[in-house]
Amino acid sequence: MHPNALVEHATELLHRVLRFDAPADGVLSDYFRRQRQLGPRERHTLAEIVYAVLRRRLLLQHLAQSGQGEIERRLALLAWPGNAAYLRAALSPQEVQWLEQVERVDTAALPPRLRHNLPDWLADRLQDQLGDDFWPLVAALGQPAPLDLRVNIAKASREAVLAALTQQGIAAQATSHSPIGLRVQGKPALHKVDVFLRGEVEVQDEGSQLIALAVGARRGEMVADFCAGGGGKTLAIGAAMRNTGRLYAFDISGHRLAGLRPRLARSGLSNVYPVQIAHERDDRIKRLAGKIDRVLVDAPCSGLGTLRRSPDLKWRQTPETVARFAVDQAAILAGAARLVKAGGRLVYATCSLLREENEAIAEAFSAGQAGKFRPLPVAEALRRAQVDAVEALVAGPYLRLWPHRHGSDAFFAAAWERI
Repeated sequence: MHPNALVEHATELLHRVLRFDAPADGVLSDYFRRQRQLGPRERHTLAEIVYAVLRRRLLLQHLAQSGQGEIERRLALLAWPGNAAYLRAALSPQEVQWLEQVERVDTAALPPRLRHNLPDWLADRLQDQLGDDFWPLVAALGQPAPLDLRVNIAKASREAVLAALTQQGIAAQATSHSPIGLRVQGKPALHKVDVFLRGEVEVQDEGSQLIALAVGARRGEMVADFCAGGGGKTLAIGAAMRNTGRLYAFDISGHRLAGLRPRLARSGLSNVYPVQIAHERDDRIKRLAGKIDRVLVDAPCSGLGTLRRSPDLKWRQTPETVARFAVDQAAILAGAARLVKAGGRLVYATCSLLREENEAIAEAFSAGQAGKFRPLPVAEALRRAQVDAVEALVAGPYLRLWPHRHGSDAFFAAAWERI
C-alpha cells in the first residue's frame, strides 16, 4: 500500500478514536472489518499509530500545534512507527521540514503534564499515592504490555507447555510469581499454535492469574465468580478445582457470558455454569445465600490498571465515573457477601490504580461487616497457592500489583473469611 494511503487511513482512524465515544479496540476492530483491503502489516501499523497517540496524546498535540493541515494527520505523522524513508513518500516538503523541526525539540525540558501524558485529575491522585514512584509508573504505562499465558492445569503442566512452545519456535519463560504462567516473547499468532488450539493455555495477564489463585478454590467446592465477564478468572478457578465441584459464572451481560462459551469449550471444563443475572439482588443469587465456599467479586471498575493495553481509558474516565464505580462496587460486594458460607472466603478485586476503588472499598466493608467477616491477609492465600516471592506483591493485608514494580497490569485484591 502506498504510504499516503496508509496515512489517510491513520488520519480517519484517529478522527474516530479521538471522539472517545467507544473503546479504542472496538473502533479499530470495526474499521478493519469494513476495510478488508488492509493486510496484517497495514493493520499492525495503524494500530501502533493509534495507540501511540493515545499514550502520548498531550505531548503529540503540543508538538502538532506548530504544523499545518488536519490535526489528526499531524498526530499520525508524529506517531509513525518504523521506516522514516517509507513515510517520506507521503509527505509534502513543508511536512518534511516540520518533522525535522519537531525532532530537535527537547521533550525532557517540557512541563510535567506533557511528559506524563495523564489527565490532571489522575496525575494528581497518583502522585499523592506514589510520591517518587510516580515517574517510574508513568514510564511503565507508556510501554505496551507483554503477552502472558496461563497454563490450563486441568489439561497440561507448565513444563510440557513450555517445551511445546519451544518446539514451535516460540520463546517463552516462566512468570516471576504465578506458578501457572508463561511470558511469551513477541506477539505470535496464538490462534495457530497447537497448545492454544488444544485448550492447554489461555491469554491472561500474570496479575489476573494471581487474583484467581488468591481465591484458593479446591476440588469439590461450590464457588462463584460474581462478575465473570469474559471468564478469564473463571476458567483459571475451574482448572484449579480440577474440573470438580460447581463453579457459577454470574454476570449481568449475556453478551459477555456468550464470549465465555467458546473458551469454556476449548478448556474442557465441565464444572462451570454461566448464569446471567439482573443485579446483585437477583433471586438466583438469593437461593444460594450462605451456601458458597468461595466467592470472587472481580468488580466493574475504571480499568485504569490496564492503561498499557487500553490507553484510551485515561481520557474516557473522569472523577465522576470513578465515584460512580465506587458506589456500585460497594453494593456489589455487599450483595456477593451474602453467598459466602461460614468459614468460606470472599475476595474483592479490581484492575484499578486508585485507592477509591481499592483500599477505600475494602476498609469500608471490613468496618461494616466486622461481626460477620474477618480480614484475611492475601499473602496467606497466595503462599498456599505456591506463588513465588509473595512479600513483593502485598501491601499490608492486600495484594497490590503495579506495572513498574511487577511487570503486570495494576491489580488490587482483598480477602475475608466468613465468621
